[in-house]
Amino acid sequence: MRIYTKAGDDGTTGLFLGGRISKADVLLDACGDLDEAVAVLGVARSCCPDERLAALLLDRQRELFVVAADLATNPDHRDRLEPGISLVTHAMLAALERLIDELVAERPLRPVFIVPGATPLSAAIDHARTVVRRAERHVVDAQSSGHRVSPLVLAYLNRLSDLAYVLARSAAGDHDEAPSHD
Repeated sequence: MRIYTKAGDDGTTGLFLGGRISKADVLLDACGDLDEAVAVLGVARSCCPDERLAALLLDRQRELFVVAADLATNPDHRDRLEPGISLVTHAMLAALERLIDELVAERPLRPVFIVPGATPLSAAIDHARTVVRRAERHVVDAQSSGHRVSPLVLAYLNRLSDLAYVLARSAAGDHDEAPSHD
């Protein structure tokens, strides 16, 4: 099997369930951000000694594939999307919110500004958070440009960046400090 198709040589790429779009389209900026977020979460997971945290990161990587499918679907075929497989659901959003609440209850957040980089793991998760925030901005831009975007995609990305913040604080442990004012 060949990895290359040559179909994108004209500067377009295929949408999920058919159709093509310019690679310069803002919708693909958002999809590229999601791809980058998956990769950065993979970097974080690769240096994660905690099995629970590694599993949480892997679950988010997999869910970002759902978000990307939802976002990059031919709008004429959205009715063919499968909940939790290619369509972001209320249940996915609710699960993120529950997880955030559980983690904050386990380790309350301090009311200070945090400089990322306390540990390699927390820095990688903070990096992923910033990429998710960029994806969210590009999704808003795509929506403003006329693309059909599920409100659940936007809400999911917003919560995911919140979760990444909480996970980064947890990964930093006692090394997470506010910047010095000296």
